[in-house]
Amino acid sequence: MGLESHRAEDIDEKEAGYIPGIFALIVGLGIIAGLAWMVWINIAVDYVPPPFFKIVLAVLTFILLTRGLTVLEPKQALVLTFFGKYAGTIRRDGFWWFNPLCARHKISLRVVNMTTPTLKVNDFSGNPIEVAAVVVWCVQDTARAVFAVENYQGFIAQQAESALRQVAGTHPYDADDKAKSLRGNVEAVSNELKETIGDHVAIAGVEIIDARLAHLAYAPEIAGVMLRRQQAQAILAARRIIVEGTVGLVQLAIDELQAGKVVQFNDSQRAQLVTNLMTVLVSDKDVSPVVQMQSAAG
Repeated sequence: MGLESHRAEDIDEKEAGYIPGIFALIVGLGIIAGLAWMVWINIAVDYVPPPFFKIVLAVLTFILLTRGLTVLEPKQALVLTFFGKYAGTIRRDGFWWFNPLCARHKISLRVVNMTTPTLKVNDFSGNPIEVAAVVVWCVQDTARAVFAVENYQGFIAQQAESALRQVAGTHPYDADDKAKSLRGNVEAVSNELKETIGDHVAIAGVEIIDARLAHLAYAPEIAGVMLRRQQAQAILAARRIIVEGTVGLVQLAIDELQAGKVVQFNDSQRAQLVTNLMTVLVSDKDVSPVVQMQSAAG
């Protein structure tokens, strides 16, 4: 709510007034050439010193002209203020001249890759976890980046940590429903993290290009317990698959033996065969079952 109340008062970016710097440079060089000509005429021809105030005026004019010159590289911008008032932004790369009475603030428009510190937070289930994220961002509105917040880079770093805590706390680390867990649905969590960070830093004129989890693990104090739990779940899942397959094999073996009239089982023998087959197929060690059968002729 606090950030939303300030957005209406933000200064939006606008283009500053500027001209190609070569024109101002030519004028400045012309002033210096005129000053040198005047000094030469006064000394060499008239044999009198040149007027002091003309020299001072020419030098001050040259300094003011050159002070307004600037060179911008691609993906750089220059934010100008005229006696404390925002005067506009120069985004075009090249050699430019602006009002020399303006104060300047150079700002980068390049994409920045930032990694948050590893944070210890509680997930939705209350388990302590360690989480970190990689955030890719760039400045979209230079006026907001300079004037809306005190230090936009530090602001982004703090808000990214806050958003990461918020997202991590609304999801369990792991769950049966993979779509709701941090570990099971990385893509959805990344999209949610990107949107959350974007909402937090919109006031600073920053665009969040991408945000993804870079580190996700249980906190050390519960990591061992959770590892054993995951191992137990994996063993149970494997055993379930083995049992389901074994039941099918036993049923198939009994049906094939009886259909081919190879042997004839009574209830006791069928139960014994099932026990032996289940023991052989399910056990993870070598076994030697004793199978008793009665032929159809007997």
